Amino acid sequence: QVQLMESGGGSVQAGGSLRLSCTASGYSDRSVCLGWFRQAPGKEREGVAAIRTFTGGTFYTDSAVGRFTISQDNAKNAVHLQMNSLKPEDAAMYCSAARADTWSSCLSSLSSDVDYWGQGAQVNVSS
Repeated sequence: QVQLMESGGGSVQAGGSLRLSCTASGYSDRSVCLGWFRQAPGKEREGVAAIRTFTGGTFYTDSAVGRFTISQDNAKNAVHLQMNSLKPEDAAMYCSAARADTWSSCLSSLSSDVDYWGQGAQVNVSS
């Protein structure tokens, strides 16, 4: 069973940076798609970024390209989401998610179904 434990988040002014981390366990013998979703009040949940653990392949939603970077630290079984040039519209609850790899786009795969969720981390961005 995969377990996800998140850290990071917080408050920042527009243009600032934050990093979210997720420590994942229970999948070392198989490829998993790990990603981050966000949901702001009154808005639909949106997939932001994802990574394929076996290959390190990354996937991003259009609004995250060039600003967000997802990476993994295999030694620590951790996945990080570095968020730069944050905008007020990035403010949301961010949750990590995991799904057994289907070998299609990880972001699309996670948007279709999620096996495990993290507890969530709030990101606030003031203008």
